[in-house]
Amino acid sequence: MVQEIKFNNQLLAIIISNKYSEQGIHFFTPDDFSQQLAFMKHPVGKIILPHVHNPVQREVHFTKEVLFIRNGKVRVDFYTDQQIYIESQILESGDVILLSEGGHGFVILEETEMIEVKQGPYAGESDKTRFEMVSETKIQYLKNGK
Repeated sequence: MVQEIKFNNQLLAIIISNKYSEQGIHFFTPDDFSQQLAFMKHPVGKIILPHVHNPVQREVHFTKEVLFIRNGKVRVDFYTDQQIYIESQILESGDVILLSEGGHGFVILEETEMIEVKQGPYAGESDKTRFEMVSETKIQYLKNGK
């Protein structure tokens, strides 16, 4: 299962469930994203030819990040660019999320290991604006929330 989290036609995130499995290569991100996300499933014996990546000038204005939930359980809270809470989703072991726009925060529900991939170099605290998280009493799960 692949789920897009949208608000006012803005793509906030793409979640790929640990249950997703389709033969071949499937890209989930638009071509203009500075971070691309794909799922690949190949049969035994498939050959991917050796290659190098050519230098291509790219312009990145906002950080997009991908989180691989190696194990554990995490609640992700989604916010607008204006820091207004929208909804929450639960991520579990094996799930992957691309965070593309808007704001987000996390609550660790079980001991969790995750791997993060994003554009660099990391600019430290100037890389983000922190704000108050939503009250636990206002948490809502929409769009097939677990």
